[in-house]
Amino acid sequence: MATIDEIRKNRIKKLKAIENAGFLAYPGQTKRTHTCKEAIESFSKLVRMKKEIILAGRIMSLRQHGGLVFSNIKDGSTEIQVLFKKDRIGEKSFQFFLDNFDIGDFIEIRGILFKTKKGEKTLEVADYKILTKSLLPLPEKWHGLKDVEERYRKRYLDLIFNREVKEKFELRSKIVKELRSFLESKGFLEVETPILQSVYGGAAAKPFKTHLNALDINLYLRISPELYLKRLLVGGFEKVYEIGRCFRNEGIDRAHNPDFTMLEFYWAYADYKDLMKFTEEMFGSVLKSLFGKTSIEYNGKKLNFKAPLKRIEFNQLFKKHTKIDLEEINENALRKEAKKLGMESKGGKFEIADEIFKKTIKSKIEQPCFIIHYPAEAFPLAKPLDKDSEKSASFQLVVAGIELIKAYSELNNPVVQKQKLEGQEKIFKTGFEQAQRMDKGFIQALEYGMPPAAGWGMGIDRLTVLLTDSHSLREVILFPTMRPK
Repeated sequence: MATIDEIRKNRIKKLKAIENAGFLAYPGQTKRTHTCKEAIESFSKLVRMKKEIILAGRIMSLRQHGGLVFSNIKDGSTEIQVLFKKDRIGEKSFQFFLDNFDIGDFIEIRGILFKTKKGEKTLEVADYKILTKSLLPLPEKWHGLKDVEERYRKRYLDLIFNREVKEKFELRSKIVKELRSFLESKGFLEVETPILQSVYGGAAAKPFKTHLNALDINLYLRISPELYLKRLLVGGFEKVYEIGRCFRNEGIDRAHNPDFTMLEFYWAYADYKDLMKFTEEMFGSVLKSLFGKTSIEYNGKKLNFKAPLKRIEFNQLFKKHTKIDLEEINENALRKEAKKLGMESKGGKFEIADEIFKKTIKSKIEQPCFIIHYPAEAFPLAKPLDKDSEKSASFQLVVAGIELIKAYSELNNPVVQKQKLEGQEKIFKTGFEQAQRMDKGFIQALEYGMPPAAGWGMGIDRLTVLLTDSHSLREVILFPTMRPK
């Protein structure tokens, strides 16, 4: 059996033979008149008219029977069978095709449609032209590939051989389209904010750092667009949203990738309760548009997004599962409880509680559930529930153990906000790298006055995992981050 290197050398010889015969092996134009799908759907009409059409696509199979060669041609729509006949295209042209064309090559073919004795819709080739000569062979058993990481590394091959993979990414595009459509129907304006930021903020995460030579300054890839979107509220916009990439220099697992897509929106004169109703309405609209119903199948279970969704306080949920009362226990005692569970927790009291929650509670939540009123220290950018409350006007939507949405009433008191970020700086100096940082420019913007508002963020990748019944983010990100070979 020939090695990959031997196959490649042989195909380069064929490439040169094509060029020596006076043909461009990589021409810049094709005269395609129909996609394969259009040819199949208009088959009866085209046969009746005996009209010549031109198709273009990748050769997926070659089967020779004497003076006949059957082939399957695949484009972005579907596949169709084509037939090369020696007595139709001439012996010289027939032999040239046999000698120089391989599975994987892109080809343009002109001919007339007919149906074979077995009833298969087929194009009889009158003429053909090379569009792209492939130098590496397509793998023979890609569909059953056990090395899943190889599928992610060579996503282009995954898309060629696995129709269901391609359908996931087509659905992902539709999901984003429906979210945009819903937001814009509610008067939200799509905006873009900086990806390179001098101060990273808006989330508890470790950033990627880079350097801008032109200004000789350090910059960070954003971990969230939040602080810039809220500056727009100060500037007079009342409803803004952004769909864009964010970057966090943290672990990789089924729910995390270093770069990911976020949808965040900010809504002046609304609060976190308005956001819960809005979320219910959004899911009702998007799911009905995509699937015709408000429920989905995920991991063998039916998840129902029909409003109203369940609501439960964070402290109440925590006590139910751990028997620990967060309002009574102090930080040192909670740290000891975490240690019993095998956790060496950094950060403050909530960071410890959050780690316990993620390890012991989150996976038990299956049906969509709003977890409300997180401890005030959990979200330094959120308003307290009331003046003296130790709880925040906040929620997260958890579905099938996945933290899907984080939202809260935005803190717009610049004095209190500054104090909270100063507290975060102290936590950062203890070695907790995910603590939020002081952004003096944001504080100054708040001092000019930001209207009462609510903010909402959702991971598009995590939503797509749910709606495509996938196991991990790597299945719904076209090119996930991988360790180099």
